[in-house]
Amino acid sequence: MPGDLHPANERVRAFAEQRGVAIEIRTFDESTHTASEAAAAIGVELGQIVKSLVFMAPVDPAVVDGEVEPVIALVRGSDRVDVARLATVSGRPRMRRATADEARAATGYSIGGVPPFAHQHRVTVVMDPALDGYEEVWAAAGTPTAVFPIAPATLVMLSDALVAPCAEDPEPAVGAR
Repeated sequence: MPGDLHPANERVRAFAEQRGVAIEIRTFDESTHTASEAAAAIGVELGQIVKSLVFMAPVDPAVVDGEVEPVIALVRGSDRVDVARLATVSGRPRMRRATADEARAATGYSIGGVPPFAHQHRVTVVMDPALDGYEEVWAAAGTPTAVFPIAPATLVMLSDALVAPCAEDPEPAVGAR
């Protein structure tokens, strides 16, 4: 019931509802802060968890210590972001991971609970196409103990994401040729 949600979870739910999408937020007693914890709590594959990772890029790449802007990468829980690839597809060179304070200031949420949309400020979002391999994925809903299921196409629409490769290429299996 919406009245029982944490205010951060309610912001995520209301954002989706205002755009004609009903999402069902599930809260857990145990943490869903990491992708592994979320997959275990929900009972899904690690790849079905959406990691919303915040990076910072210079507004003016020619200025070394100038103003920065956030970019969020959405990747499978089993994947890591390729920072160089993310910088290339987003058109923002010299990208780096955001600090916890920067992530919170940019999105309005703490790391571990950053949702893919409903951020405090306008944020560029890039979604890795590997998430399209699932009918349903699960994303953070604003706190480290809340998640919601969503179809990847709906996730793209709500987050206004650019769909482009931003995950590292998988490591070849041991003994693979």
